[in-house]
Amino acid sequence: MSDLRLVIFDVDGTLVDSQRDILAAMAAAFASEGLETPPRERVLSGVGLSLPETFLRLAGDRDSDTRARMIATYCTAYADLRRAHGPESSPFYPGARETLDRLAGEPFTLLAVATGKSRRGLDRLIEAHELEGMFHSRQTADDHPSKPNPAMIQAALIETGVAAQRAVMVGDTRFDVDMARAAGVASIGVGWGYQPAAGLMADRIIHDWAGLAPALDDLTETT
Repeated sequence: MSDLRLVIFDVDGTLVDSQRDILAAMAAAFASEGLETPPRERVLSGVGLSLPETFLRLAGDRDSDTRARMIATYCTAYADLRRAHGPESSPFYPGARETLDRLAGEPFTLLAVATGKSRRGLDRLIEAHELEGMFHSRQTADDHPSKPNPAMIQAALIETGVAAQRAVMVGDTRFDVDMARAAGVASIGVGWGYQPAAGLMADRIIHDWAGLAPALDDLTETT
């Protein structure tokens, strides 16, 4: 068995806090159709899903053409906000960048992301935060079914050649945990994201980045 291990990160709500622009873009999408924006908690509870799934949850009483227009408006508004705010559109949670740098320096640890973002959105975030070369696999909603379908994790395992028992998914939502379980990998839930930690049902829960290293070592230990 290879000694390599793979740490797969969700992005929004786990590594970066993008809720300001998510909420603003969602408000623009609903306003464009003369609709009331859902409450903040309801919007954030769906972060991590693909946009079609998100708008199906939030505007499922509207027809598909209306939802398609809302998605287009959301994407335009979010892109405008990202350009206006730069890296602060999605700032790192305290300690996240330092944790990535430390893990990337470990010779037997590979990093990946599995996100509901588009490929373009992820690439621009990586560029803004100068993360080029950090991740050995980048899996996005453009190429896979929405979480919790396991396809993103399965693709990351294939791309890196790491066995499922040596991989861990780190995320802030039940979508991440259920995706990990469906793919046969362990999960770590973070306590600072967009869904309450108590409901994640992850293999481990951490409440700060200092807790990640021991949780990873425990879950990827080989016998």
